Amino acid sequence: MTYTSLMSQHPKPIITICTSASFYRQAVEIDRQLAALGYETIIPITAHRMKESGDFDVSHYRTWQVNADDYPKKAELMRTHFDEITKGDAILVLNYEKHGRANYIGGNVLMEMALAFYQKKLVFILNEAPEDSVFLEEILGVLPVFLHGRIEDFPKAYATARAKA
Repeated sequence: MTYTSLMSQHPKPIITICTSASFYRQAVEIDRQLAALGYETIIPITAHRMKESGDFDVSHYRTWQVNADDYPKKAELMRTHFDEITKGDAILVLNYEKHGRANYIGGNVLMEMALAFYQKKLVFILNEAPEDSVFLEEILGVLPVFLHGRIEDFPKAYATARAKA
C-alpha cells in the first residue's frame, strides 16, 4: 500500500504541526502561513491555549514537571496530538535551536514522527537535520522531506512528495 492510496482526499490537505512546546509561538505563525497557502492545519492544543492567552511561557503549562501527579495531563496531550496526526495528510516538524542545539527534535516529536511514518503519512521538517541528535538515524529513517527553512517552498515540496508516494 502506498502513501497516496492511504492519504485522504480532503479539499485542502491537512497538515499537522509537530514541535517542541518551546516553539509553539513559531507554530502559531507557521499555522497562519500555511493557512494563507491554502492548507488546513492542526496545531497542538496547548499552542491554541497559548495563542488565546498570549502566554507562551512553557513552564506555565508543563505542570507535571513540578507535580508528578499531573503526568496524566501530559499523557492526554500526547494522545490528543496523536489523534490529530491520524486526521492529517502529513506532518510538518518545526525544529529550531533549543538549549544551544541547532534544529532540535526531542523525544516526543520523534514519537510523533514515528506514528506518522507508521501511518504512511508524509513527514516534512522545516530546518536541517539535528546532526548532534542521538536520534539522527531514526529521524532520517522516516524519510523526511527537508524544507531548508523555507516554509514558502512547502506547496511545491508537498506536491512533489505526494506524486512520488
